Amino acid sequence: MPRPREKRRIKFLPKAKYFKPQSIPLSSLKVIELNHEEMEALRLKNVENINQVECAKEMNTSQSTFQRILTSAEQKVSLALVEGCAIRIYEDD
Repeated sequence: MPRPREKRRIKFLPKAKYFKPQSIPLSSLKVIELNHEEMEALRLKNVENINQVECAKEMNTSQSTFQRILTSAEQKVSLALVEGCAIRIYEDD
């Protein structure tokens, strides 16, 4: 049985739940899903410009786990931009 997942500290909840290319209906787009943890990792590292060690502390996680979350988020956002996909932001349970 896997170890129980620790609760991450999230201080930012986005106002928008979707981002998509202009002039293309959402129903015709592939949707990439980004959870709140990934959004928080992007915000701390790229918007607040905090080093990775401090980001991990802010999110109450290890540095290696923070790096995995950040890498996942960056891959998803990059894929959405390159392929013209919508991004859905959701709360992970």
